[in-house]
Amino acid sequence: MTKQTAETDKVKELARYERSAQILASRLNSENIKKKILGAQAIPIWLREPYTFYEKILENNTDAESNALELGSGTGMFTGCLLEQGCKVTATDISKNSLDVLEYQFRDFENLTTLVCDMENLPFSENSFDLIFCSGSMSYGEPKIVLKEIKRVLKKNGKFICVDSLNHNWIYRFNRWMHFLRDRRTISTLRRMPSQTTIDMYRDEFSEIEVNYFGSVAWSIPLLRLVLGGYLAAKIVSKFDKLIKVKHSAFKFVMVAKK
Repeated sequence: MTKQTAETDKVKELARYERSAQILASRLNSENIKKKILGAQAIPIWLREPYTFYEKILENNTDAESNALELGSGTGMFTGCLLEQGCKVTATDISKNSLDVLEYQFRDFENLTTLVCDMENLPFSENSFDLIFCSGSMSYGEPKIVLKEIKRVLKKNGKFICVDSLNHNWIYRFNRWMHFLRDRRTISTLRRMPSQTTIDMYRDEFSEIEVNYFGSVAWSIPLLRLVLGGYLAAKIVSKFDKLIKVKHSAFKFVMVAKK
């Protein structure tokens, strides 16, 4: 993948998220929604477990004194988790419209700062943050560059916590390629989708790392939901994760990396 392709794709992704944020902003204003459901509770129950775990890990690793940076914040799906902890949160994204929506949704929090910036070139000095967190945005930057930036701005003993998708299971890969063919993804995000190799890069660069895998049979959820309903489908998928402990073919992972 050339640098020109990556830059072109970044422009496409920015335009896509600027448009979707504008649509969301108009809906929030027109419907006069005071508080939209966010976080793990906004995720369908049959896909919720990794996000519930992610929120729990975030809460267990922060307090009111923590200075946290969120990468790829978007419109703030998981930003509130740490704002409600009292942490000082700097939410970043390349989409200004997305951050405008985020600010609106968390307008009552004084511990929030937003900043338009690229995760490949963070405008912060070394050792600035106790925690960096990221939900589903790792494929929007060159992995080695993003890792280097994360490590640079984290304080000693600081942690990087993320939840994201894995790219090993051919079923999920096929689905993502279909989204690409429908112009809902760019080739860059497909090629940068996290893999075990990505996780191993963090293992090599950080002093400690813990990874939990989820959704080893998540591909079966559409059928399970039809037969058993969403709640039981979620229970079965969770049971399989604990029973067979699959890594490479998992759907999602949550990683905690300590500098």
